[in-house]
Amino acid sequence: MTAKTPPSPTPSTPESPKKPEPAFGWNAYAEQINGRFAMVGFVGLLLLEFFTRQDFFTWLGLR
Repeated sequence: MTAKTPPSPTPSTPESPKKPEPAFGWNAYAEQINGRFAMVGFVGLLLLEFFTRQDFFTWLGLR
């Protein structure tokens, strides 16, 4: 009878986080996309106000 050798330890590597999959409804993917569009919109609004020297409501004609 032969003695079993213990298995060699596997190197511990950090696992990459699982990317959210597109799906319908409230989920992590939708929240991530909504957040990115909100960031782009906010920066776009700041650039609009910077270059036109008017605030958003004046630009829309509400003032």
